[in-house]
Amino acid sequence: MPPYDDALLPATARALDHRIAVAQREGRTPSLVAAVVRDGETVWSGARSMIDGHAPTSDTQYRIGSITKTFVAVLVLRLRDEGLVDLADPLEKHLSGTQAPAATLAQLLSHTSGIGAEPRGPWWERTPGTLRPDLGELFDGDPARHPAGRRHHYSNPGFAYLGALVEALRGAPWGEVLRRELLDPLGLRRTTLLPESPHAGGFAVHPWADVMQPEPLHDTGRMGPAGQLWSTAGDLARFAAFLVRGDDRVLSAGSLAEMRTPAVAPEATSWDVAYGLGTQLFRHDGTLLAGHTGSMPGFLACLLSDVDEGVSAVALTNATSGVSVSGLATDLIGTVLRHEPRIPEPWRPLAADAVDPELLALTGPWYWGANPHVLRLKEDRWLDLSPLNGAGYASLLRPEGDGTWTAVDGYCAGETLRVERTADGEVSHLDLGTFVFTREPYDRAAPVPGGTRGWT
Repeated sequence: MPPYDDALLPATARALDHRIAVAQREGRTPSLVAAVVRDGETVWSGARSMIDGHAPTSDTQYRIGSITKTFVAVLVLRLRDEGLVDLADPLEKHLSGTQAPAATLAQLLSHTSGIGAEPRGPWWERTPGTLRPDLGELFDGDPARHPAGRRHHYSNPGFAYLGALVEALRGAPWGEVLRRELLDPLGLRRTTLLPESPHAGGFAVHPWADVMQPEPLHDTGRMGPAGQLWSTAGDLARFAAFLVRGDDRVLSAGSLAEMRTPAVAPEATSWDVAYGLGTQLFRHDGTLLAGHTGSMPGFLACLLSDVDEGVSAVALTNATSGVSVSGLATDLIGTVLRHEPRIPEPWRPLAADAVDPELLALTGPWYWGANPHVLRLKEDRWLDLSPLNGAGYASLLRPEGDGTWTAVDGYCAGETLRVERTADGEVSHLDLGTFVFTREPYDRAAPVPGGTRGWT
């Protein structure tokens, strides 16, 4: 993707300033801070406060709640990429003494294990973790609420288990592992388990009167991996850039893309919301946004990214309710994209010495039965197969060393494309996961399954 200019246009910045001013006033939050990241760089930040001259900065800490889960998911994917775990492993293979031994790591990461949403006892977010010191007693009795793997059911204790898994395999508290493996490499110096000055205080605002009261603060102990972290707009902006681009010191772009893949159908009648691996997915005006929201007593937080456009937004407030931080972050991204759409790279031909004549000969129309498709040659020997009438099998195809291609998306994702030839070496047909593509509709000279009688 071509880079944008370094700075936002003044009109764009003013529109963003206006949006957060409206959010702070209408949401009746004591303070609000936000930032926008574009192509890996923070290009705007803004803040509002109820006290003139005391607005927070991008270095002011807020609780980020369940955005913590995305940090923990990165640690688990690191374990997977190192070969220490498989996401299909049951929890008990690596961690004993839990109440969900058969839940797989993938199910815990995607909230599809079927276990309960909250741990036993009084509301864990407003009470000390010492009330639930034993990992084996997070629930009263059987934690199962649904059959495993069948539906999305958000589970905070599931991430408590994942944090304990990280501890067991790394031999250190999860917070120390997080600091060593993620925070320090990415330069997130202001992301911590407990608040460090300067930080905002958390408040509840009365729903029918403009008065407020402070919210309690506790170390949530075993439940920490579900929502313990404090961070800043500056740190989360850097984290957002990492989630879009990847960093091989921490986690590859490929593994991050896996985190953004929906795990099961969403809990709604439409496909507007889904969940991947430690990552929430939102579809808005035809755009897919990935990230996470967070809430803890006195605080709301959101980090969202339009990965295709390379634009992210962070929004942090210090009120228990009132502001739709996901709506705010979505609007910040949308404002930038409306005011300053990315200018595409100019079309350029492939380099002459990079074009294989045999591959070039494969391009053009192919037919699956009577359904016309077209095969196009891309850079680095990649191929693109797409139907001409909107219905059919569309896939981007990655070249392999053995002369085949692997579909990376669409219905045929993971399936192999082979170029089949006759005895004299001429191309007979394409085989994509048993689907036969021919040069003519139902070509009688090709091995179409079931045969063909010919056109009459």
